[in-house]
Amino acid sequence: MNYKKTTLKNGLRIITAPMKGTQTVTIVAAIGVGSRFETDKEAGLSHFIEHMLFKGTEKRPTTLDIATEMDEIGGDFNAFTSKDTTAYYAKADARHAQVIIDIISDIYLNSKFEEAEIKKENGTIIQEINMYEDMPMRNVENVFEQLLYPGMPLGRDIAGTKKTVASFKRKDFLNYIRRHYMANDTVICVAGKLDEKKVLAQLEKSFSGMEKKKDTKIVKVKEVQKTPALKIQFKKTDQTHFVLGLRALNRDHKDRYVLSLLSTILGGGMSSRLFIEVREKRGLAYYVRTAVEAYEDAGYIATQAGVEHKNLKLALKTILEEYAKIAREEVSEKELKKAKDYIKGKTVMGMEASDAVAMFFAGQEVEREKIMTVEEKFKFIDAVTVRDILRVAKNVFKDEKLNLALIGPHKVTKELRGLLKL
Repeated sequence: MNYKKTTLKNGLRIITAPMKGTQTVTIVAAIGVGSRFETDKEAGLSHFIEHMLFKGTEKRPTTLDIATEMDEIGGDFNAFTSKDTTAYYAKADARHAQVIIDIISDIYLNSKFEEAEIKKENGTIIQEINMYEDMPMRNVENVFEQLLYPGMPLGRDIAGTKKTVASFKRKDFLNYIRRHYMANDTVICVAGKLDEKKVLAQLEKSFSGMEKKKDTKIVKVKEVQKTPALKIQFKKTDQTHFVLGLRALNRDHKDRYVLSLLSTILGGGMSSRLFIEVREKRGLAYYVRTAVEAYEDAGYIATQAGVEHKNLKLALKTILEEYAKIAREEVSEKELKKAKDYIKGKTVMGMEASDAVAMFFAGQEVEREKIMTVEEKFKFIDAVTVRDILRVAKNVFKDEKLNLALIGPHKVTKELRGLLKL
């Protein structure tokens, strides 16, 4: 997979990734700032800004103007906010590449942030917060990160709180944009069927006037955990949803590919150890999965499931037994090969679309990583041995790194705390 990186004089980075065999093109505009860059009073502002960039510019005064122009070409557009990144993207028939590049450039650089729109949108976002509060399967992930990173920006909900969302004024948005939306922290990636020369000329014309500023520092995570930790959000639910995990590796750690494979072996597919033990053999859960989350300065591996209230303890014991086993015994060569092929297969299937390719490159560049192609990543995966899996498992799966967060009609008890050991 070929790509070209161009850096403008103001530090803004443009990546073009031409693709054969597709008739679409995708543009992603990503900024290396998210909810963990906010002060307590600004909680939710990164996410609110993401909403406001679709509310109108001088050229396209309203949401309807933006949406109509996209609908007229049959395109898709959206955005997302994470703890450390915000991104805006659009995808369309390659014949309309110029249109979607102009739309994303316009909203990124020229959004109006009208006070009337802010007042309307804070109601929308408060309803979004309410919606996720009623979705324990999703919200339990927030509870887990609150447990891991208490009192730290990384532990806050990306959407903020109802109080902070309702408090924002136009000046708050403009100040945050001036402080964080800087050229040298912005990455534009265009992937698909494209004319690189035309794309670069259009983007340079739009973004060359963007200001360059000093990098913004994050509040670093302080990890001082010495004993297993438990956090319960009491709620009358039909299921108990929980996340059971351990502090692990940051995103640049040399063993990150080992941990990814370890996670896949435990709970990455329908033949994974936990899927078989928790769902197929015992019928305890409909969904059970293990995944890795990695930030610049912290990370974790965790298993999530939803179970009948009375089956919580058995489910936890089953997962903990598998954690202990993988830190005690080498996995087989066959099982490791299956995990490698699983990751490679899912990656290749996902990379057939221009939007996936654009996100793949933009994501690496916005994190200031060395950009690697899929093939280069696969070489690191292939280099992992069964001894590597055991070594990393022994280092990660320790009692003092255990954390359990759950939502359901439960209270903290000695019995529940006593389960948290390997």
